[in-house]
Amino acid sequence: GVPVPGPCGAQGRVPAGAHRQVTAEQLRARGNALFQAGDHGAALAAYTEALSLSDAASERAVLHRNRAACYLKLEDYAKAEADATKAIEANGRDVKALFRRSQALQQLGRPDQAVSDLQRCVSLEPRNKAFQEALRALGSSMHEKMKAMSCTDSKVEQMFQILLDLDEKDADKKQKAAQNLIVLAREEAGAEKIFQSDGVRLLVQLLDTAKADLMLAALRTLVGLCSGHRSRTTAILAELGAPRLAAVLGVEHEQVSLAACNLLHVMFDSLKEGLQKDFRGKEDAVVLDSSRDLKLLIKHLLELLVLEGASAHGRDNALNLLIKVVPRKSPKETNNSLSLWVIDQGLKKILEVGSTVCGSSGSLPVTENSRMSTSVLLSKLYEDLKCDAERENFHRLCEDYVRSWFEGHELPGKLRAIQTVSCLLQGPSDAGNRVLELEGIMDSVLSLCASVCEAHQLVAVEALIHAADKAKRASFITANGVNLLKEIYKHSERDSIRIRALVGLCKLGSAGGTDFSMKQFADGSTMKLAKQCRKWLCNEAIDAGTRRWAVEGLAYLTFDADVKEEFVEDKAAMQAMFHLAKSEDRSVLYAVASTLVNCTNSYDHEEPDPQMLELAKYAKQHIPEQHPKDKPEFVRRRVRKLLTAGVVSALACMVKSENPALTNSCRELISRLFLALVEEAEDRGGVVAQGGGKALIPLSLEGTEVGQTKAAQALAKITITSNPEMAFPGERIYEVVRPLVSLLHLQRTGLENFEGLMALTNLAGISERLRQKILKERAVPMIEGYMFEEHELIRLAATECMCNMAMSKEVQEMFLAEGSDRLKLMVLYSGEEDEKLRRAASGTLAMLTALHPPICKRIPQVTVHWLEILQALLLSPSAELQHRGAVVVMNMMAAAREVAEQLIASEMLEILSVLAKDKDKP
Repeated sequence: GVPVPGPCGAQGRVPAGAHRQVTAEQLRARGNALFQAGDHGAALAAYTEALSLSDAASERAVLHRNRAACYLKLEDYAKAEADATKAIEANGRDVKALFRRSQALQQLGRPDQAVSDLQRCVSLEPRNKAFQEALRALGSSMHEKMKAMSCTDSKVEQMFQILLDLDEKDADKKQKAAQNLIVLAREEAGAEKIFQSDGVRLLVQLLDTAKADLMLAALRTLVGLCSGHRSRTTAILAELGAPRLAAVLGVEHEQVSLAACNLLHVMFDSLKEGLQKDFRGKEDAVVLDSSRDLKLLIKHLLELLVLEGASAHGRDNALNLLIKVVPRKSPKETNNSLSLWVIDQGLKKILEVGSTVCGSSGSLPVTENSRMSTSVLLSKLYEDLKCDAERENFHRLCEDYVRSWFEGHELPGKLRAIQTVSCLLQGPSDAGNRVLELEGIMDSVLSLCASVCEAHQLVAVEALIHAADKAKRASFITANGVNLLKEIYKHSERDSIRIRALVGLCKLGSAGGTDFSMKQFADGSTMKLAKQCRKWLCNEAIDAGTRRWAVEGLAYLTFDADVKEEFVEDKAAMQAMFHLAKSEDRSVLYAVASTLVNCTNSYDHEEPDPQMLELAKYAKQHIPEQHPKDKPEFVRRRVRKLLTAGVVSALACMVKSENPALTNSCRELISRLFLALVEEAEDRGGVVAQGGGKALIPLSLEGTEVGQTKAAQALAKITITSNPEMAFPGERIYEVVRPLVSLLHLQRTGLENFEGLMALTNLAGISERLRQKILKERAVPMIEGYMFEEHELIRLAATECMCNMAMSKEVQEMFLAEGSDRLKLMVLYSGEEDEKLRRAASGTLAMLTALHPPICKRIPQVTVHWLEILQALLLSPSAELQHRGAVVVMNMMAAAREVAEQLIASEMLEILSVLAKDKDKP
């Protein structure tokens, strides 16, 4: 084997007790080397540490200038500008700092300031061609913009005239004007032009016409104006007013409501950006505080929830917006004040939607998705709380609300209270369990289950089902509710009630999960229940909302392998389920995904430790058993049947859904499914053809960590065995890089690392643009790390990946970096016993020596064994290794006289003479 060097090139460790003081000078030199090697993040860290040790003003100015270069590479232009400014403050004649600041200012959209920095550079170094060229390019781009601006002036006025002319009867002309306005607003220059030409007031006039097509044009134009621009957003919000925006969101016209929802989302993003970014320059003067505007908008959204005149889909859009904009995006953000404010100001308003009993007098208009959206919002708010005091306040508000309906409002109030309990159990179940334990609630649920009124019985049975889901309550309900549910199931004349009772029984019956020996029901009854669920699922005479419950039942019953086998044999049931998954009612998504995960066994299952099993038998403890039909060959057969039935297009449609029902846990289930579906290489082409590849990209970029990893692994499997350019056409192939790089993180499994490396190898072999994308995602240091891996397959995959990456100029330069052992490792690996590893390493050397001749001179300096390794390649029985060795020697002979002399002085000439005469190896 090869003695693996440490990061500093020495084999062995620093002895304990030895302590070395690092100086700012050394840290700066280290930063320079890292920057040259392309590791800009590490270089930044070195310069930052050097700054903390340095007191000299001149030294600090250079470090700030170097940091600015790092920030430019890392595309953090605001920080690049700040650091360059500090360097300029210390020395106004520092042309490097001035040039770097001009680059940052261009990217920040402040070309006028960038020009003045470049003019200063040219005046300080008049002969510098780079400065002259940069100034010329920037000047001409500004000139083009000015020309375009003056040309658009008259166009904007013309478009508004056509749209606001009540006598204009030409519909096509109006539509074209509206489309042109929307397109113009997407460009920064056009958006600014509309804004400066009194456009906002004219857009308000369009909104006030109450004509759907004109309202849509106005809303879509406003999206362009607000996108990524905080000061314009604030001005537009002041002109339009939050009440008007909320009113447009609540209109009956679905498309107009959706467009208003999209505009509000863009406005929230622009305002939030202002809270998070440290803006400098012009923007600061215009806008001082965004949090007031944010709260104003949210206040009106909360009021819309309980506004009787608001449409049902407007209410849903308001809920969706609150889900997207209120909770923190990640736990790394420390400020959860917005969630706390919404809980204090609006929790009762949110619960009003969740407690609505459809069809009862005076109830708010809602859709079949409203309660699910409310549960998701409540869940997100609850998850955003950081301490027990905050959670206790949430519980108290929920309990007060439930009590307020339950006490003194007679039957309608009791129904509202029970509906609230259901909504909480589906969302933050801790809060649901707390209110379930309030005095009289559970008794009311059980007594209303026997009600003669269908609407009342529905509310109670659903509450019972959601309560059965929570382990805390399941034992109580098993004791009290099973007989009741059985009675309802057997004797009710209404399918809507029977189907829900059945789901309750399914939930209670599946408490043993996949454990074959823990069955709650008598043999055969699970199969009967499943058969009834499939029958209801296929009966199109029953409404979709009720058929959804049949899928809920199957989600529980498919823990049983016999049920799975029967389900995949029933083509009509599979088609009916896929059809439901594509329907408007998105609340069915989780149940569909759960059923399919059960059928494909793509849930986590740990193999029990044999020793622990023996101990458990000895102690007469319960041992989980696997169903014989859950063995791999059965699972593979089920996967094939689902693929044939068209499962992929159903999943792709589910992922497209912009809906709160597509929660992160739901996304994780779909990712697990995709990974199961691409397990066999021969199935992958079909999965891609039906839209699986496209659906996996968003799944790999958003959701739970497990879900993202499973989706990334599925992408890796597709990339390894398919032609990536066919599987991910056009720009999509570049979106695959980030998920694949995420598989290289140390916390991933060895298999995930291996498949990530193999997939990146394929991509790196396609084009320079893809290699640049891999470099930009900072994958090269990780790939290098795996070249030291003990597992030979991972080490080989990393070396092969580096071989393809070596076609990039930046990577070639890394092999020459001072203090780096990259080249030494490649030479030593070319002499390893493992033939595949030798092939990858010597292939890399052949490429490096051909593309970057200075490497030829370095090879003799990295190890004393270089000659014997090259000779061993040429004398190998493998023609491929001989060919690689010959290419390396040829490149080294051509590169430098002293290297050629060393080669000829050895036995190399004799070996080459023998090989040159070999007729079998042309």
